[in-house]
Amino acid sequence: MLNQNQTPLVDALKANAARPHAAFYTPGHKRGRGISPRLTDLVGEAVFRADLTELSELDNLFAPQGVIQQAQQLAAEAFGASQTYFLVNGSTCGIEAAILATCGMGDKIILPRNVHSSVVAGLILSGAMPIFVNPEYDLVLDIAHSITPASVQAALKQHPDAKAVMIVYPTYYGVCGDVEAIARITHQYNIPLLVDEAHGAHFAFHPQLPIAALAAGADLSVQSIHKTLGAMTQASMLHVQGLRIDSDRLNKALQLVQSTSPSYILLASLDAARQQMALHGFELMSRTLQLADEATTRISQIPGLSILEISPSSPCPPCPPAPLLPLPPSSFVALDKTRLTITVSGLGLTGFEAEEIVDELGVTAEFATLQNLTFIISLGNTQADIEQLVQGFITLTNHRIKKEKNDLKLPKLMWDDLITVGNCVRMSPREAFFAESETLPIQETTERICAEIVCPYPPGIPILMPGEVISQTALEYLQQIQLIGGFISGCADASLNTLKVVKTKL
Repeated sequence: MLNQNQTPLVDALKANAARPHAAFYTPGHKRGRGISPRLTDLVGEAVFRADLTELSELDNLFAPQGVIQQAQQLAAEAFGASQTYFLVNGSTCGIEAAILATCGMGDKIILPRNVHSSVVAGLILSGAMPIFVNPEYDLVLDIAHSITPASVQAALKQHPDAKAVMIVYPTYYGVCGDVEAIARITHQYNIPLLVDEAHGAHFAFHPQLPIAALAAGADLSVQSIHKTLGAMTQASMLHVQGLRIDSDRLNKALQLVQSTSPSYILLASLDAARQQMALHGFELMSRTLQLADEATTRISQIPGLSILEISPSSPCPPCPPAPLLPLPPSSFVALDKTRLTITVSGLGLTGFEAEEIVDELGVTAEFATLQNLTFIISLGNTQADIEQLVQGFITLTNHRIKKEKNDLKLPKLMWDDLITVGNCVRMSPREAFFAESETLPIQETTERICAEIVCPYPPGIPILMPGEVISQTALEYLQQIQLIGGFISGCADASLNTLKVVKTKL
């Protein structure tokens, strides 16, 4: 057992920041003396003394032998991994490296269709061919859940030459599929299970949270430590276990997608966040879960609102429980209780309208969809935050629209049509990305091969990606997203008047 009270990287950075010396190395601001006063007025001066480069005492991220190596070993033990890698380019670079480490040009990888755009980037970089699997889908609320073990089994039976399986666990809504069963099925083919666990970094630290992906049998997990724990934005970790991942290839892949000038402040925040959770994780998560339970109980009693839950809540009588969503088999086996999704359509409001109202009341959601608002409750939230959240929704009920419910609805694209309307993948994302393309008016792009990533954001799930055939249904969905207040990212023309397509026609 390692001493989890240690923070080797934090300690080394602190010592070097305090050491008086003349700096003739990068960065150019020279320990803060060259920083604009506008920025020091915002964040203070001390942080820039710790903005250091790869000094001998601070180790090297790509060949760690000192304090970075020690910090990563401590993290591996705390999170239940054989080996942990610190990431300063977010979970995006971890997802890209995971694909590069397991798939080469033309290799097949089995994926849910509701992957993050970083997965598409990994496909483009590696040249891998995606084999998409439909996630289970709630028709009422337009929420995609996870893929099922049965769907993974069917995909592997049809494509036994696949090199890896990747799943999203949990989803942006906190929904967790049966990762243990999927791991067993994947390992029957002696290939690795890769997990985009960006929103599940806290799972390992409390038994009332869903099982962590590694504990469930995953071979590789990528976690955004900054999303639900106490690291700085962009600071993430990649964890591996077992022998199915080639560590040398993974190291080389990480060098391709990470900065050669990593921020030591971000690295130190990972070290500190690990120590905090290793020592106090259970206590911090117990408190977080208590706050989440209080918010769920109180908001579920507000007329016109319902909450995404996996089992009936127990509000105080005589208030009825919030309506529950139907549970697709094996795609919704657990729910992260710290992720609160509130359905507001019963008030006659869209999620986008409700988001604007509660934001004016000092309550900011993680993201909105047509019918829902989703909130992340973490170790940084307080009792006062929960009180403000509850009061915000009480006030929101006064904004009921005194007319028939908004008739503007999204076409039911998600998710069967994405795969079956086009299936859609006619060339690899890499081939389409680098193919000669042309820009056409959007109405002329139906049945053409897409040459760019097109996705509403958040949560950054592409509706179209390079190599897919563009369907009329997908175009209508994207246009409706714009009409209801969402926005489109990834493509050259954010107004969506035009799209880039592969010049060669089908």
